[in-house]
Amino acid sequence: MNSLLKRQIRKYLPENLHANKDLDVFLEAVSKSYDSSEEQFTMLQRAVTISSEELFETNQQLREETQSQKNIISKLNNVINTLKFYELEEVNNLESKDSLKLVDFIDNQTKEIIEINKEKDKLVTSLVKQNQELNEYAHMISHDLQSPLQSIDALTTWIREDYFDDFDNGGKEILNLIRTNVEKMDTLIQGILEYSTIGKAEKKRYEVNLNSLLKILIPTIDNPQSIKILFPENLPTIYGDKHRLDLLFYNLIHNAVKFNNKGKNGFVEINYYDQKDFWKFTVKDNGKGIENEYFDKIFAAFQKLENDNKSTGIGLSIVKKIIEAYNGDIYIESTPNVETIFTFTIKK
Repeated sequence: MNSLLKRQIRKYLPENLHANKDLDVFLEAVSKSYDSSEEQFTMLQRAVTISSEELFETNQQLREETQSQKNIISKLNNVINTLKFYELEEVNNLESKDSLKLVDFIDNQTKEIIEINKEKDKLVTSLVKQNQELNEYAHMISHDLQSPLQSIDALTTWIREDYFDDFDNGGKEILNLIRTNVEKMDTLIQGILEYSTIGKAEKKRYEVNLNSLLKILIPTIDNPQSIKILFPENLPTIYGDKHRLDLLFYNLIHNAVKFNNKGKNGFVEINYYDQKDFWKFTVKDNGKGIENEYFDKIFAAFQKLENDNKSTGIGLSIVKKIIEAYNGDIYIESTPNVETIFTFTIKK
C-alpha cells in the first residue's frame, strides 16, 4: 500500500490501535479496494474512449449518408427540371408536397422505359437474325447461280471458237452481247458474295503495311486514261486483314479513276491522319463529282448514279460494310466537276 496513505490513516487512529496487527488486515483491504477502483476507472476511461470513437464513426457515417441523400435530392431536382422543360403536364401539376406522387410518376416512367428497352432489344435481336438469314440466303443463291452461268460461258466460248465465222453480223453481235451479260452477271454474283460475307465473321487481325498493299493493288486497277494515283510513302501499318483492306481501297480508288473526266490531268490522292483512337483516311479526286442529293444513295446496295452496264452498284456498299466492321465511319464531300473527297476512319 502507498506509504503516504498508511501514514494518513494511522494519524487519525487512536494510539492504542497503532500496534494492533488487525490494523494491517484493514489497511490491506483498503489497498485492494483502492487498486480495484483504479482499475475500474481505467476500464471506464477505455469504455468512454471506445464509445467516443464509435460515436465519431457513426456521426461520420451519418454525415456521408446525409450528403448522399442531398446528392439524390439534387439528381431528382434535375430530373424534375428536365421533365418540366419538356412541359410534361403530369409533372407541372404536381405541388412540392406531392413528393410521393412524383416518386410514383418517376417509377412508372422508369418501368415504361425498361419495357421499351426490352422491346427494342427484341427488335434488334430479330433484325440481327433476319439479316443473318438474308446474308446466308444471298450466299446460297449466288453459289447456285454460278454453276449455270459457268455452263453458259463455256457454251458461248465453244460456239465462238467453232462457229463464229458462220454467223452474220447480227448473230455475232448477239453472241457478243450474251458474253457481255455473262461477264456482268459473274461480276454481280461475286459482288453479292463479297457483300453477304464481308461482315459475317470477325476475321483475325494482324499488321498490314498499307504502302506495300497499295503498291501491289494499284497496278491491278483498270486505268485507261492514265489517271495519276498519288499516296504518301509513309502510310501507316495498321491492324486489320489484307482481304478487307484490299477491297476497301480497291473500290474507292477504282470508282475515283472510273468517274474521272479530266483525262491526263486527272488525279486520285490518298492521305491519312493519325487521330487518338482512329486512323483517318481521305481519297480525293478531281473528277465529275457528286450532287448532294445522292450522298446517301451511293452507299446503298445496287444503286448506280449512271447507266453503266459494267457496274454492279455494290462496290461502295462493300466499302461501307468493311468500315463498319472496323468500327469506323465514312462520309463524302463533293463539288460537281471540281472534286470529291471520301473520308473514312478505322479504329486502332
